[in-house]
Amino acid sequence: MADAPAIDRLVEIMATLRDPVRGCPWDLEQTFATIAPYTIEEAYEVAAAIDEGDLGHLKEELGDLLLQVVYHARMAEEIGAFDFADVAETISEKMVRRHPHVFAGAEARSAAEQTRAWETIKAGERAGRAATPASLMDDVAANLPALTRALKLSRRAASVGFVWANIGEVMDKLREEVAELEAEIAAGDTVMAGEELGDVLFVCANIARSLGTDPEQALRGANAKFIRRFSFIEARLAEAGESPATSDLARMEVLWLDAKSAERVKSRGEG
Repeated sequence: MADAPAIDRLVEIMATLRDPVRGCPWDLEQTFATIAPYTIEEAYEVAAAIDEGDLGHLKEELGDLLLQVVYHARMAEEIGAFDFADVAETISEKMVRRHPHVFAGAEARSAAEQTRAWETIKAGERAGRAATPASLMDDVAANLPALTRALKLSRRAASVGFVWANIGEVMDKLREEVAELEAEIAAGDTVMAGEELGDVLFVCANIARSLGTDPEQALRGANAKFIRRFSFIEARLAEAGESPATSDLARMEVLWLDAKSAERVKSRGEG
């Protein structure tokens, strides 16, 4: 198991890499802005390792993500803002504050009740930080993946009652937005069609919220499914000495249905 000395070693390694005299030239050139894309990339690689179910790979990717935290903390320490210990203490205090049912003897909560309480506590924290009243949406990060941000925005709005009464109403809204998208496509207005497509996707994020589903995870699953089925098509065509480029849509649609059937058989344990 990792312990404090292991964390201390990593912090020391980063300090050495950023040392003006004996450090690494590349590391010395980096800033918060230049490292931020790597931080985002490493978070996605953690998610990918989880999807793969590969715990060895997950351990490695979590280390890469931890390095990003240490990197940013080191740069902040260099300008006298905060250090890694401050980061760890801040998140520790936040976790205790947001779990009073665990650390402060408050009434026990179900998972659903804790989710609601978490948002309430966060709202109080935002109010405490702001000198003047701010928008409920102000701290929903603008550079989140669009579907994730849409989910967070809809959750934030739902927390104050700005929400459809039930998922049936959300589905009605989806059909309405799809009809508006179809109308713009029929009119040949690609700019407005793009706008309406955005509305469709935003409603889909609301459906995900209603279902308690992560839309990014759902779309990653759909992407993986598409790759599996298209690979099936490629393999079957290759057996016949063909490829997608030399085949036609009708043939590939038949194979697509075969791929779906094969997946259903496998999921039922019949294969």
